Amino acid sequence: MEFLERWFELKRHRTNLRTELLAGATTFMTMAYIIFVNPSILAEAGMDKGAVFVATCLAAAIGSALMGLWANYPVALAPGMGLNAYFTYGVVLGLGHSWETALGAVFLSGILFLIVSLTHIREWVLNSMPRNLKLAIAAGIGFFLAIVGLQSAGIIAAHPVTLVTLGNLKAPSVVLAVLGFVLIVALDARKVPGAILIGILATAVAGMVLGQAKFGGVFSMPPSIAPVFLKLDIAKALEIGLIAIVFTFFFVDVFDNTGTLVGVAHKARLLNADGTLPRANRALTADSVAAIAGAAIGTSTTTSYIESAAGVNVGGRTGLVSVTVALLFLLALFLAPLAGSIPAFATAPALVYVACLMMEALKDLDYEDPTEFVPAGITIVSMPLTFSIAHGIAFGIITHAAIKLLTGNFRQVSPAMAVLAVLFVVKFAWL
Repeated sequence: MEFLERWFELKRHRTNLRTELLAGATTFMTMAYIIFVNPSILAEAGMDKGAVFVATCLAAAIGSALMGLWANYPVALAPGMGLNAYFTYGVVLGLGHSWETALGAVFLSGILFLIVSLTHIREWVLNSMPRNLKLAIAAGIGFFLAIVGLQSAGIIAAHPVTLVTLGNLKAPSVVLAVLGFVLIVALDARKVPGAILIGILATAVAGMVLGQAKFGGVFSMPPSIAPVFLKLDIAKALEIGLIAIVFTFFFVDVFDNTGTLVGVAHKARLLNADGTLPRANRALTADSVAAIAGAAIGTSTTTSYIESAAGVNVGGRTGLVSVTVALLFLLALFLAPLAGSIPAFATAPALVYVACLMMEALKDLDYEDPTEFVPAGITIVSMPLTFSIAHGIAFGIITHAAIKLLTGNFRQVSPAMAVLAVLFVVKFAWL
């Protein structure tokens, strides 16, 4: 216990061992779906599904452990949603490259990520971001989480004309998700420890009783990772024609990670008084090393997870949360049937509730100056509607620089924001 106190500084962060372990379990439960979704998506690219399952668990464990032990942040990592879809449907099936080449591109993007982290370029960019944009990122991630959670619950669905519409509210799984959400809110309002975790488990058990989810058993030995381990083709990925793909992985990874770190840190009240991120370089380095390791192991880009906010809401404040998540991902290698028994409609209520909590950042925005709140608004709206944290940040930065320029306030734009605005315009216009 003394070692944990010295390493993670539990008392200074006003937390304790029980709270951190509970927060870690909560975060794991809200993101455990990735160990089943990621293999399914990458299998369509021709990768061995069982091997990707193992690679997903190991990449999540390595990334989360690095973030917890090195940076002491309650932020868990795993192969990212969206990036895995781009890997399969964009690079492999869309452009016709092999999955080995795509892994090589992910590896190279991770190397770039590490370089800009070690040279403090990324930290400089992060700390140069205006306070209103940082708050907007936190709120925007909340809206992004909301649409993910509502979709997972079946409350909203795709529509060919209106893009999104109301789902089938009479479906038993939807009813269970709604009841699970109400249970989580009620328990948390009553200050019941582990309210989110209790809500997830109660919803899952109810689903099994009503035949909406299957209890898949408990133990199984993990499959072999050999079919994907160290299969990346770096030489092929270095070809000129693939440079744009490498940079796409790089840019999305950088800004997804940055947005998640800022959003979760704000929720945990870990930002400095001036809005900067303490130990930013360590956190960013952990992210980049995790991306490199994940590609070598055999999975798409490993990134910080916005679901980490669920553990923060339980009270998690230190890297012990992330280490707990890492251990649970290792345990999931042997408890795959049990972990797979938690359906999406059971974790969806937690995502929606955390989304509501993250929208708290809206109250701190500067609503007096349109050159400040308009870019923030664009950031917030763009994240869920483009289904991309990175695009939301990009649109916000471009809007911020353009409005400041046209109103004669360009001196209020930091050099980092000005450079990024130009780069994003170039990216959207030509890449």
